[in-house]
Amino acid sequence: MITPRHTGSALRLTLAAAAALSLAACAHHPKPAYPTAVAPQAPGAPPPSRPSTAPGPAPVAEAALPGSEKDFVVNVGDRVYFDYDMYNIRADAAPLLDAQATWLKRYPAVQVRIEGNADERGTQEYNLALGARRANAVREYLVAHGVAASRITTVSYGKERPIDTGTGEEAEAHNRNGHTAIVSGARMQ
Repeated sequence: MITPRHTGSALRLTLAAAAALSLAACAHHPKPAYPTAVAPQAPGAPPPSRPSTAPGPAPVAEAALPGSEKDFVVNVGDRVYFDYDMYNIRADAAPLLDAQATWLKRYPAVQVRIEGNADERGTQEYNLALGARRANAVREYLVAHGVAASRITTVSYGKERPIDTGTGEEAEAHNRNGHTAIVSGARMQ
């Protein structure tokens, strides 16, 4: 016969066994092989050495989706440069613009905006006009190479949007450019 005295003992014995099993389960988890906290370091002391670990997987390089803006920027190029106070297409820009025309003909839904830019020398009005001539020179080149004119708009930013905020000829050369920006129609990356 089971009495209330025996029921309390059985319950205590069951609880003790459950606690022992819980502790035993926790004891079998390995501790991490790396430090979980940074120990304080004395001023001027060399940094502590880190335990050696196996190298993890290499980062996955995200490939550009064909027809995406990233594809255009990475695989074709979106910017050509101009000489000081000039707006004619340089010989080194022609292959890039040829590649842009080929890409744009492959993806006929893509609309672009050609942004003309100038360096900081000259007045705001002069640089806006020069940027417009640069943007139009790029547009005319693309149209002459088979891209529908209706897909291309132009804008001049003059000297208002420099890509290189440094000083000197190198910075100014970076800022004398025509940037082909995709407005719509590209695949989403």
